[in-house]
Amino acid sequence: MLHGFGGTRRAWDRVIAGLDPQRYRPLALDLPGHGEAAGGRAPITFKACVGAVLAGSPPRFALCGYSLGGRVAQHVALAAPERVSRLVLVSTSPGIEDPDERARRRETDRQLADRLERDKFEDSIERWRTQPLFAGDPPEIGALAREDHRRNDPHALATAMRGLGTGEMRPLWSRLGELRMPVTIVVGERDGKFRAIGERMRSLLADAELVVVAGGHGLPLENPSAVADVIGEVT
Repeated sequence: MLHGFGGTRRAWDRVIAGLDPQRYRPLALDLPGHGEAAGGRAPITFKACVGAVLAGSPPRFALCGYSLGGRVAQHVALAAPERVSRLVLVSTSPGIEDPDERARRRETDRQLADRLERDKFEDSIERWRTQPLFAGDPPEIGALAREDHRRNDPHALATAMRGLGTGEMRPLWSRLGELRMPVTIVVGERDGKFRAIGERMRSLLADAELVVVAGGHGLPLENPSAVADVIGEVT
């Protein structure tokens, strides 16, 4: 299980609690630059994330990724398809296709990274959580997300943003057809942007279904039981 930007492996706690312990051995990882994998100040790349995930996982596994974690999961599945039995992609994207839009996003990501290093961490957390993407989140979900965000080091997050931001990522749309394992795409009913992305992803994948559940973008925190149910149905 791979968390989103600014989260940690603890973001999956309530999803894991909803899985049958007799059937699953859940393994939630801290991505490079996050939580206990904050590390030093060396550049963080998708290649490094793929290496970290493969090194920390069993020989064959089902892979579930949320947001940034979903983008990393796609890279892992493309790099080592023989090890990934199936994918569950939650509120995520294969990247930004338009070069100009990607360049604008890259600049925004770099500004965010600079502010993470310069401003008070609490101010950075508030900027992140008050994005339109999270506007409809119930207050208690926002509180859980902020609590998890605080488990990170802002300088490590800045390094992660410079290497793993959506603007930095080479889009994978043209490679989705290479993924032959079953893929389940999960989106929240309030998350119109990612629902549209999910519908397009489904059309390009060889063996995919789209599942829409109650909630917004941050489904592992807002609707962990639905995410656990999806995992239970497909793995």
